Amino acid sequence: MGLEIPIEWLSLLLFGSLGLLLMLGLPMAFCTGSLATIFLFVFGSPAILNMMPSRIFPFMTDYQLSAVPLFIFMAAMLEKAGIIEELFDVIYKWLGALRGGLASATVLACTVLAAMVGVVGATEVTMGMIALPAMLKRNYDAKLACGSLLAGGTLGILIPPSVMAIVYAVVAQQSLGELLIGSVFPGLLLSGMYIAYITARCAINPALGPALPPEERVGMREKLRLLRNTLAPIFLILLVLGVIFFGIATPVEAAGIGTFGALVVCALNRRLNWLNIYEAAIATLKATAMVMWIFFGATMFVGFFIVKGGQTFVADSILGTGLPAYGILTLMMLILFVLGMFLDWVGILLLTVPIFVPILKALSFGGVFGIPGVRPEDIPLWYGVIFIVNMQMAFLSPPFGYSLFYLKSVAPPQITMATIFKSAVPFIALQATANALCIIFPEVILWLPSKFYVGH
Repeated sequence: MGLEIPIEWLSLLLFGSLGLLLMLGLPMAFCTGSLATIFLFVFGSPAILNMMPSRIFPFMTDYQLSAVPLFIFMAAMLEKAGIIEELFDVIYKWLGALRGGLASATVLACTVLAAMVGVVGATEVTMGMIALPAMLKRNYDAKLACGSLLAGGTLGILIPPSVMAIVYAVVAQQSLGELLIGSVFPGLLLSGMYIAYITARCAINPALGPALPPEERVGMREKLRLLRNTLAPIFLILLVLGVIFFGIATPVEAAGIGTFGALVVCALNRRLNWLNIYEAAIATLKATAMVMWIFFGATMFVGFFIVKGGQTFVADSILGTGLPAYGILTLMMLILFVLGMFLDWVGILLLTVPIFVPILKALSFGGVFGIPGVRPEDIPLWYGVIFIVNMQMAFLSPPFGYSLFYLKSVAPPQITMATIFKSAVPFIALQATANALCIIFPEVILWLPSKFYVGH
């Protein structure tokens, strides 16, 4: 038998060790996996070590997870096809004559790209190389330009097809199709809020985002000609999402269709060659391996914590605060926000969802301010989308927000890290507002799935 210590001290020791290893710069996957193995050996028993393969094997054989490499490969091939540059060029020519038009065009391009690419890093880096110099050249305020790029780029984890939605669906045993459909309106809501904020700021102070000079504007004939370049990728988006929404194909089958479609789009743009396929395949292999290793490590880590009574301890601690259901949900959102400052989203999802979702299922969300609440069977879907909206803040929150460093890696030297940090603040506030709206008005998430899924 292993050592026996109270769960309070075990929790402190376990999560304190994880925090220490992460501060030392070790990868999340190996921190959680190695700690789980050590703690299982020291504080568990030889029999508990059997838990390792029993928790890992289901993930290795989970059918829904095969959508992850397919969607990542689809994103990589569309990036190689030059879609991002073309899309920004089209929207930039259409909106450039408006105040703040280039910043709004950046958000709009990121929204469309989110439905094609679904990977934050690819969108953030490529758009940073294209849109940021274009805005700075035309005397846009540096903080507004950086903020629009940061916020627009994070939409990739919310608007389907979303890798985060796939992982959440597997961990929470939630229908992936419902989760993808439920993410559509919150994604469009956030995109609209970003554009409204940019437009309002530039209306109050035109110097923040001047319109394109008349000599750089193009006529309607040229605008319509430019639209032709976007027909193939937009048709691909509608095809992939359409077959999911109407139940023609499962999300995994839709990912296969999207992957083949991305190869076709790449061929139409005369970018389909062995080098691009090889580079896309290597990028897919690296990203998928990273996600799966975090899966394996975190599931053992959480498994050990649950076996030792950690889930009951956390549930009793949260419920012991005496807060009502919506107060407990708000507390969870704050915990996620703080974790987002330091941890990768995959780790946060795998560490918190197995513990938080059962607690929420036991609570009653009857609505606030007289607005209808959430049925018990809809809670995992509702929380899933709220979780993903919250995780967008994790990409923007200092000190370790991934998007901040993606943008800094391609920003001109005059854009300091402090400027990028400051530029993120108003957009984090917008994301928090959108999260609150999704909590208060659950139909923003639940209405669309109810129309596509009979009996929902």
